Amino acid sequence: MSDRSESDQSAAWGRVADDGTVFVRTADGERAVGSWRAGSPSEGLAHFQRRYADLSAEVGLLEKRLTLSAADPAGIAASARRLLDSLDAAAVVGDLAAVRSRLDAVMRATEERRAVLTAERAERNVRLAAAKEELVVEAEGLGRSSDWKTAGDRFRAIAEEFRAVGSLDKRTDSALWRRITAAREEFTRRRTAHFAALDTQRTRSRERKEAIIAQARTLADSSDWAGTTTRYRGLLTEWKSAGRAAKDVDDALWDEFRQVQDAFFARRNAANAERDAEMRENQVKKEQLLAEATELDPADTERSTRRLREIQDRWDAIGRVPRESAASLERQMAAIGDKLRDAADERWEQQSVASSPFVTRLRESVAKLEQKLARAQAAGRTKEIAETEAALATQRSWLAQAES
Repeated sequence: MSDRSESDQSAAWGRVADDGTVFVRTADGERAVGSWRAGSPSEGLAHFQRRYADLSAEVGLLEKRLTLSAADPAGIAASARRLLDSLDAAAVVGDLAAVRSRLDAVMRATEERRAVLTAERAERNVRLAAAKEELVVEAEGLGRSSDWKTAGDRFRAIAEEFRAVGSLDKRTDSALWRRITAAREEFTRRRTAHFAALDTQRTRSRERKEAIIAQARTLADSSDWAGTTTRYRGLLTEWKSAGRAAKDVDDALWDEFRQVQDAFFARRNAANAERDAEMRENQVKKEQLLAEATELDPADTERSTRRLREIQDRWDAIGRVPRESAASLERQMAAIGDKLRDAADERWEQQSVASSPFVTRLRESVAKLEQKLARAQAAGRTKEIAETEAALATQRSWLAQAES
């Protein structure tokens, strides 16, 4: 009974010709999708039907993504279009018309989603423009202020808030930002003129830079290369924001600061050179392991897989290699693993469906339900008969699907 059901289902959408050519049936007639010589025609059809199931599952994933609020309609549409364009050449056996209809529905849904997003974007732009205009007006007022510290701090906050509000189109954003920039430049010019006459500015700059140099000296002997490098960059940023002292003093302070940094970076570069030498040594070791893995025999899948795991453990224990070689080495090792897995999968696919533990359990379950139904019918238990018949129908359906 199950063999006939499987044969009927297979014949609905395709067939295998005497020469092994596999055809799919479409509204426009039959189309060759491949060839099969590894087993019986029914096994060949089952292989291409599984490919159809994979295709259908991919469409189902697009349909599910459409239900997510954060989904990108353009990306979904591109994926759906790619699948639509591939249908005429798809090497599958199944109801291609149904898949095409589902993909058309996905395309229509993405267009609807795009329209909604466009309307939402327009409403958002109105809100953003109003918020940014408010910041611009405030900045233009601050441009005439003489409260140097408060106004200067507020200008920085306005710049952060302007960016945090969100982006409009480039032309509008640029025009609004130019107004803020003009106001800030007006304020800066006035403040600079005010403080240019004050010698205290140069004194403060000198004191700040002397403090930065003192901090730099405490880091000069550090071996925390990454953390100290980041800290030196931070000190350099602080240095740039400290302002200028008198030219001769400023130049002398800069030379002192640079000498402290140079001493640290010279030590760091020497350590990096030593690390690079170790990484090149690791590369040689991994290349040797790769050569060893290449010799593994895919036909002896069990032994080769065990040996590959041992090689991979040694591989992981070696450590890092130069960045320019790492990706290539990993790809080559992964390719060997894929080759062994493909060989193992091919052996697995050759096993009979009848040996599947899942199918065996389903058959045992159906047999038990049939016995239970017979007992209920003999006893005249109406409710139990109805419940058992429903459960039996479900189990039989599952068994038919598993066997096919």
